[in-house]
Amino acid sequence: MNSTERHLRLLTETTAAVNSTLDLEEVLHLIATKVAEALEADACFVYLYDERADELVLRATHGTRVEEMTRRPRMRPGEGITGTAAAERSPVMIPSQAHLDPRFKEFPNLPEDEYESILAVPILARGERLEGALNVRTRASRSYDGGEIALLEAIADQVAQTIVHAQLYAQAQRRVAELEALARISEAVSESLYLEESLEAIVKTTMDAVSATGAALVLEDGRIAWPEGRAGAHAVRTPLRWRGRQIGELVADRDSPFSDDDRALLEAIAHHAAVALEHGRAVMRGVLAQEIHHRVKNNLQTVASLLRLQSRAEGVDPREALEHSVNRILAIAAVHEALTEQREEDVELSELIDRLRAMLVQGLGAGRDVTATLEEVSLAGARATALALVFSELLQNALEHGAGDVRIELVRRDGEVVLAIDDEGPGPSGSAAGTGLSIVRALVRDELQGSFDLRGGNGTRAEVVFPA
Repeated sequence: MNSTERHLRLLTETTAAVNSTLDLEEVLHLIATKVAEALEADACFVYLYDERADELVLRATHGTRVEEMTRRPRMRPGEGITGTAAAERSPVMIPSQAHLDPRFKEFPNLPEDEYESILAVPILARGERLEGALNVRTRASRSYDGGEIALLEAIADQVAQTIVHAQLYAQAQRRVAELEALARISEAVSESLYLEESLEAIVKTTMDAVSATGAALVLEDGRIAWPEGRAGAHAVRTPLRWRGRQIGELVADRDSPFSDDDRALLEAIAHHAAVALEHGRAVMRGVLAQEIHHRVKNNLQTVASLLRLQSRAEGVDPREALEHSVNRILAIAAVHEALTEQREEDVELSELIDRLRAMLVQGLGAGRDVTATLEEVSLAGARATALALVFSELLQNALEHGAGDVRIELVRRDGEVVLAIDDEGPGPSGSAAGTGLSIVRALVRDELQGSFDLRGGNGTRAEVVFPA
């Protein structure tokens, strides 16, 4: 096979290699091998141009394994013989002793000084945009003719097209991945009624989308809403903005640096995260407002019922009846305040009882020693309101009609809750026992599904037992 046929075959095989795959690394290695074989060269080096770093980076070789290099050779356009060909946009040929040329650049891990000749050509897209450079080397002196130089330039043109196509393909793949990530986030945000689920989906999708080692959403108050994974050597903090105000940050970590494309994707995800956060907060505000309105309505109905019951009582001092009604309303208010502060459905009874004890002792128990032994017991809002009224009635009776020290006890016992109030007096009687204790018995029976017992004798003990 003569040189013309060999060169034509090389161009054909190069074109076939270029069209066989969109994997740039695979194409570059195929071309390096085929060029070296067709031109009967001992080595072929293919460099690609990194525009951001303004460097030519060795990407494929024949004759030396680039994968085994601890550090890839890099040079700026104009450095070295190959860099000169790239900077001048024209071939450079040195038939012998290339390593003695003043333009020669030595790399510690690239044994180029063992080669005598070099032919380097630029890789130009559309004849002007620099995409890289390639060279062929021989250990023996060699002068390349015009046909061989033209052949290498034609191959460089093919490589340039490969680079452009591969870049477009990579951008398309990256865009598809971005759209899939944003679609998953949008789906999670729209389907979930719970803010925590939306935040979890955003963080996990962020990690997948940019191959992060860890990610988290940090709210404007500094609270970390959803941490996942681990910290890396590099971190990006992307602001979450809503109507011109920063409401948090999306933090992503990984061991390798983040590219501009990664940062752009993180900005898009951060926008979705801000929407999800505000959407979730709006839902929670609506639910909370609805719950508060419902609770206030129920409390007002309870107050109305108590006042109606009190108005039917006969032989009661109006001032005393009013004070009792005020204390009942304050007991209901204490439960409402506890629910609002905690923003939970349950009330911690030990805290509630201690709050009511302090309020009633201040108003009625001057000079009395009132002690409390309270275990931690939680109760749903409606039942907590009933227990607050029961406790207020019983402690009020002990302070008004009892004597000596008062002891309050709240304990769990065999799956039940026991609330007991002891004092040293004979126990309530007359009207005080009528209206107040009728309220207690009704609430314990209907709201707490429990039992009430009032025992006298050696002091008085009022005991309420209901299922925990």
